Amino acid sequence: MLLALFLCLPLACAQARDYRYSDAHLHYVDFFQETDGMQKLLKAMDAGGIDHVMISGIPVAKKWHENEPKRPRYYAGDDAPVYWYSATDVLVAAALEDLDEEQRKRFHPFLSGFNPNDKNADAHIRRMLELNPGLWQGLGEVFTRHDDVTALTEGDTPRANNEALTRVYHLAAEFDLPVMLHSNITSKRERNPLYLVELEEPLRNHPHTRFIWAHAGTSMELHRHQEKLEFLYDTVSRLLGDYSNLYIDLSWTMLRPYLLDEQGNPDPKWVALVEQYPDRFVIGSDVVGRFDSLASGMQAFEPFLDALPESVAQGVARDNFLALLPRKRQQQLR
Repeated sequence: MLLALFLCLPLACAQARDYRYSDAHLHYVDFFQETDGMQKLLKAMDAGGIDHVMISGIPVAKKWHENEPKRPRYYAGDDAPVYWYSATDVLVAAALEDLDEEQRKRFHPFLSGFNPNDKNADAHIRRMLELNPGLWQGLGEVFTRHDDVTALTEGDTPRANNEALTRVYHLAAEFDLPVMLHSNITSKRERNPLYLVELEEPLRNHPHTRFIWAHAGTSMELHRHQEKLEFLYDTVSRLLGDYSNLYIDLSWTMLRPYLLDEQGNPDPKWVALVEQYPDRFVIGSDVVGRFDSLASGMQAFEPFLDALPESVAQGVARDNFLALLPRKRQQQLR
């Protein structure tokens, strides 16, 4: 009897954990700048034990081309382009204005509606910060290398190390704003970190800017062509050791096949890496304007979190994201 109880204790302890979450990667609107709305989002947050949310727009909008008889349902629905859309930030700001003070404290808006190829981008961001003092708590998700979004975007392909974004990173450090950067680590076919220099150069040149690497450079499109990037673990491990200003967003494309195997078991290498850098990882849903899957998306990380020491797991689930916010905002949360 006692032996059976003893053998059950580890499982019981894991099941007894009650996680509270910060969703570090959420888009309030979709690629058509449409949304389920704030009340559905709040309801989904409450259902999923989500205390805080990084909330952003989508920096591009999908065009319904004159020659297409049916409106596409997603950015990849047809060959029509996407274009940079600054009003996405206006939609986020307006949604937050309708909330009461206690509700608003749960949201941490990141400004994303700027063209990362335009050297005017930093001036635009500065104007937005001045228009709504204290509202914006970060920048991003900044789209650079991004699979088919890159191919469909009107104009030049953005790079994370271009001159326009260099100006943005300086501004981010000036205003103490973290930057969430989507920069794919490779292309669909190259089985090596082809584009890593585009991320590593800003990390090295802007040590006072906090970078959140969206999905650690992965994407569902990369997985569709290559399944698993075998070089990813070693690359992320080295980068974390070399750059103290790098933080990893473990949103949904990282869950499988990296954090969990096909049977849903945690990968010991990634568990050990998170334990080695316990304050450098956050999790997010990356939902896009629709919130029905928000709670289940965050709770899907529980098997991986359960493999971590409880204090580390709670940091990854909730507290690490809050520690990335501007210092003034952190003081308000205490």
